[in-house]
Amino acid sequence: MDFALIMFVLLLVTGSIWLLDRFVLAKNRASGVADPWWVEYAKSFFPVILIVFCIRSFLVEPFKIPSGSMIPTLQVGDFILVNKYTYGIRLPIIDQKIIQINNPQRGDVMVFHYPENPSVDYIKRVVGVPGDTIEYRNKHLTINGKEQMQQPEGDYNYVESGLNFVHTEKLSEMLGKKRHDILINPDMPNVHLGSVADFPGRENCIYDDESVRCTVPAGNYFMMGDNRDNSRDSRYWGFVPDKEIVGKAFFIWMNFSDLKRIGLSI
Repeated sequence: MDFALIMFVLLLVTGSIWLLDRFVLAKNRASGVADPWWVEYAKSFFPVILIVFCIRSFLVEPFKIPSGSMIPTLQVGDFILVNKYTYGIRLPIIDQKIIQINNPQRGDVMVFHYPENPSVDYIKRVVGVPGDTIEYRNKHLTINGKEQMQQPEGDYNYVESGLNFVHTEKLSEMLGKKRHDILINPDMPNVHLGSVADFPGRENCIYDDESVRCTVPAGNYFMMGDNRDNSRDSRYWGFVPDKEIVGKAFFIWMNFSDLKRIGLSI
């Protein structure tokens, strides 16, 4: 079950009990008689649940990184904070935007509901905004005909689940005005054609053995993982609609396996 929905139900239950006691039960209770246990618990938990629900719904929400698709920017086990208001205020539970603030920009690390299964949250980097033409060819990203500059940073090795040793090349890439690190495996194809889904807007994309080229529809975004050859992203399942956006990742607050990552900005 969705955690936000659980919090909302608990908020309704404890709030209703608190109101019932304040305006009905307390008036009929003899002076000096202790509150029933269920009233005492509700009155204690209601303000705590209300504060947590508001913070999580409108300000920041914590997430844990479960996979290596965003290495080296994010490591498996990172606990991150996501800004819930920078792209607009949304009503909790129904995720309906009521106030527009900012639009996602190229280079943002964004959390969103996975288009193929909205109950699952994904995190990738925004590489294409509405109207952009994105091409990924020979491990290089081109946006609107302009190749995004890459600078070699040496080898990068990591161990993924199952104790598989992975050797890659680390590069620094400029995405607009933002610089970030990516990983490339020269022995892997640019895209596994057999894994490309029949997604909404598929007609906006052209695939061949060497590249993928897509024009981003209005109200949608093209996402890619920084671990380019170990990321299932917009190359495979298409575009992220604005309505599926959760927020912008901005801070690592914990990693129990590597305490040095605490406090890093994203």
